[in-house]
Amino acid sequence: MAEGGEREELLSPPPVSPAKRLCSWPSPQAHHPRGTPGTAGGGAGGGGGGCLAPGARPHLQPESLLDCAAKTVAEKWAYERVEERFERIPEPVQRRIVYWSFPRNEREICMYSSFQYRGGPGAGAAAGAAGASPGEEGPPPPPGSAAPAGSAPGAAGAGSSPGLGAGTGTASGGGGGGEGLPFRRGIRLLDSGSVENVLQVGFHLSGTVTEPATASEPAVTYKVAISFDRCKITSVSCGCGNKDIFYCAHVVALSLYRIRKPDQVKLRLPISETLFQMNRDQLQKFIQYLITAHHTEVLPTAQKLADEILSSNSEINQVNGAPDPTAGASIDDENCWHLDEEQVKEQVKLFLSQGGYYGSGKQLNSMFAKVREMLRMRDSNGARMLTLITEQFMADPRLTLWRQQGTSMTDKCRQLWDELGALWVCIILNPHCKLEEKSCWLQQLQKWSDLDICPLEDGNYGHELPNITNALSQSASHSPDSLSRPRRTVFTRAIEGRELHWQDSHLQRIISSDLYTAPACQRENERLLFNSHGQPLWLEHVPTACARVDALRSHGYPKEALRLTVAIINTLRLQQQRQLEIFKHQKKELLQRGTTTITNLEGWVGHPLDPIGCLFLTLTEACRLNDDSYMEMSGGPFSGLGEVIHRESVPMHTFAKYLFSALLPHDPDLSYKLALRAMRLPVLENSSSAGDTSHPHHMVSVVPSRYPRWFTLGHLESQQCELASTMLTAAKGDTLRLRTILEAIQKHIHSSSLIFKLAQDAFKIATPTDSGTDSTLLNVALELGLQVMRMTLSTLNWRRREMVRWLVTCATEVGVRALVSILQSWYTLFTPTEATSIVAATAVSHTTILRLSLDYPQREELASCARTLALQCAMKDPQSCALSALTLCEKDHIAFEAAYQIAIDAAAGGMTHSQLFTIARYMELRGYPLRAFKLASLAMSHLNLAYNQDTHPAINDVLWACALSHSLGKNELAALIPLVVKSVHCATVLSDILRRCTVTAPGLAGIPGRRSSGKLMSTDKAPLRQLLDATINAYINTTHSRLTHISPRHYGEFIEFLSKARETFLLPQDGHLQFAQFIDNLKQIYKGKKKLMLLVRERFG
Repeated sequence: MAEGGEREELLSPPPVSPAKRLCSWPSPQAHHPRGTPGTAGGGAGGGGGGCLAPGARPHLQPESLLDCAAKTVAEKWAYERVEERFERIPEPVQRRIVYWSFPRNEREICMYSSFQYRGGPGAGAAAGAAGASPGEEGPPPPPGSAAPAGSAPGAAGAGSSPGLGAGTGTASGGGGGGEGLPFRRGIRLLDSGSVENVLQVGFHLSGTVTEPATASEPAVTYKVAISFDRCKITSVSCGCGNKDIFYCAHVVALSLYRIRKPDQVKLRLPISETLFQMNRDQLQKFIQYLITAHHTEVLPTAQKLADEILSSNSEINQVNGAPDPTAGASIDDENCWHLDEEQVKEQVKLFLSQGGYYGSGKQLNSMFAKVREMLRMRDSNGARMLTLITEQFMADPRLTLWRQQGTSMTDKCRQLWDELGALWVCIILNPHCKLEEKSCWLQQLQKWSDLDICPLEDGNYGHELPNITNALSQSASHSPDSLSRPRRTVFTRAIEGRELHWQDSHLQRIISSDLYTAPACQRENERLLFNSHGQPLWLEHVPTACARVDALRSHGYPKEALRLTVAIINTLRLQQQRQLEIFKHQKKELLQRGTTTITNLEGWVGHPLDPIGCLFLTLTEACRLNDDSYMEMSGGPFSGLGEVIHRESVPMHTFAKYLFSALLPHDPDLSYKLALRAMRLPVLENSSSAGDTSHPHHMVSVVPSRYPRWFTLGHLESQQCELASTMLTAAKGDTLRLRTILEAIQKHIHSSSLIFKLAQDAFKIATPTDSGTDSTLLNVALELGLQVMRMTLSTLNWRRREMVRWLVTCATEVGVRALVSILQSWYTLFTPTEATSIVAATAVSHTTILRLSLDYPQREELASCARTLALQCAMKDPQSCALSALTLCEKDHIAFEAAYQIAIDAAAGGMTHSQLFTIARYMELRGYPLRAFKLASLAMSHLNLAYNQDTHPAINDVLWACALSHSLGKNELAALIPLVVKSVHCATVLSDILRRCTVTAPGLAGIPGRRSSGKLMSTDKAPLRQLLDATINAYINTTHSRLTHISPRHYGEFIEFLSKARETFLLPQDGHLQFAQFIDNLKQIYKGKKKLMLLVRERFG
């Protein structure tokens, strides 16, 4: 166990581990009689039914008084306080205190072994089994007062186990149902019998957990050790070397074994109590056996301790007592759950370093959710973990970079910072926090806020937001002194929260009772506090009021949060009614102006405190959504489905999709009207002019601000697309409705990818495999495809080729007229390359002709359109389209001649040698060798091969051109050689051409009247003499160039190069003399390169 002990020491929380407190042994006079220590079964020494597992007692069997007292003491008192308070503690009492000191609530184990506990319907039952819900503890006390009795960290979990069994499915984390989470894996290990050798010695639990063997790995057994105090795990260690902020599956399995099977755990008192019962001989035997069993690990430590004990002046002899790792925590130790601070820091730092990746943001949001869960459980680690997260956020090097560059952070980062700030608001507004805690947090927040790199609350608009305690006036953002307001950071709202309190009597009555109504006799100042039905209102700045709700929810007061939410909603409803009355009186004027009567300039969607989201979550969690919450199609300033909507109105696509499906069987006209209105996404649309009353959907034109910040704009657009797809499916066969839906899509959807998806969906619906084609819906798909082509024509889109091919397929399915139409209007839809290589080629292909069963006139019409398109494209982009144009026009002589002339005309301009060579090869293949020769000659004039480009891709084209001219005859070869000499300076390429030209010509390319003479061409006569001289000169120039910077490792390669040069030199009659003179010149010029010249003499003399 030395390994486990070392890991436990490393993981123990500072400053002093609870396992390290000093235990003094009582004097013989104070010692009480003891029974046999460590009875198996854990509770044998207890009284009554206390030995039974929590929740396992027979029905109606009362708990013993000893167990009732021991449970309370074990949860509230440090064991050292018990020892100090009572001089003599009977052993049965000690056993029951130690027994009940282990955590009893599986939900707390789950919280520290998975990202988030998501309580579904079964969670409430689980919480009930665990004890009273935090929300049932009455109204929250004002800040600074003592916390209620049950509000200590972990109080909500006091009682029996919530019973989170392996099959209940009440706890889940991320994706995949949470099966990969440590908590779930721990349950599986427990159920499979992998937990063994469980022993509880005082406040220390140990055991072994075996990972079962897999196909690739054998079974592995890990040693696990857990220290605990006052129903909280204070330190853990496991041989698996887990590096995470959560407990590993092995710690979970051992913890759940102790909770579910306490009667099977061997229970012993703290080891100091056992040692006290031993005499000197027993102690010596105990120590020697211990050293023998672990001599390689503990012998050096044992000898060191022995030396110190034997030294009278050693520090160890100056302290009364000795440490006992099993005796629990001391009075001064902080009682909190084990949280690996270093791992929290490392994880946050890692996620931040990954930038804007989706996975990292998701993980950070999960950590924020974990903080909220800890706060809800009244766990002090919630604020502690948030502090660690904030420290890493403030240490993000991107903050300095953004400040230096004057750029704003990304929306994803801004959203994470907003959630961080909102959580600190919840911490500061904690209803049961102590004044000293709040003061400490405020000092830290102010320290962070004062840093230059601290992000501003609103980016570039940081001076235009209101104080958290004040409502926003109409002219706030336009006041002349707005620029002189103090700097507001993401922590400013939390710092301002110190001005908020819970002592208001009206607020206390709202959150204390569901029955609070207006008194029969109201005073003058009380009339504004209630509506006409006597329901209480809460007249506070809405985001601030919602921050109170969030604080109540986050700290485990769900009922109080719900009551305050209802009061806020009643207040908003009353304001809405008043605004609606104004709207009705001014409706005509407002429609003409295209404005609303809303005066709230601080948007609530995307607000850092997320007020609307907070209200929504509170209502949905309580399952108390009002039955009369509906949207009126007649509109109004607050209606997302009205005729007039704010430019930054929240889209309602998902809600409208549900209403559309629900209303369609009963009132189709209403369902389509509603869905078509919901298609709007005004924040992406240009506002219409104020006087344009013919426009069916007016919008408010406002200056764009940070609110709303559309973090989920992509998701909103996809929901908009889903709504459109649902309408298209439902309207199949209805021409009028399909046309209306098509217009709405073309007007309101601005993403080409989403429109393309709709076009594909419409195509699939219109062409089912088991029934006939719907021509109307098919035409809608074609229209959407054409819009996609127009939208992406001048922009880059990696799916563009896929879109073009799909459009041709769709047009083919519609019919020949659609193909003719896109061929004739190609310039508005396609690039020249797309039009010739994809569209026209597919339209006249044999497959298309068979698919449409075209007759001869229809085939000719398509071919004529394709040839016209090809010539137009060749004129517009000859470099890319000349070859395709020739291919498309080869069956029509006039068109083919026109395409050829376009290629010739373009050859002198921007066409490259590779394009011209490609066209030349095509012409030869089609039986036009003279035209091919002409194009090849033009290509040669565009080429330039340097002396060292012996692997250039154009070499094969040059060799082909020379072979073509050679086959055509001596005149053509004589015309090409000067071009070759001018364009090619690479000696090896020239020698290759020369060698090929000296052999018999391969034929005269099938030209009538020309035959090969069968004689070899002489290099001493024209036209090869010019080529020979150029080759020799190229070898000479290349030799000097290579010798300028040659290194010894290239000497062998250079000698081989000279050997090839000699072959060329020896072709003329006096060649051997020229080569000898050339070598002599090299020896004279480069005589300093002695080793190289020695090699030259050895090879060439």
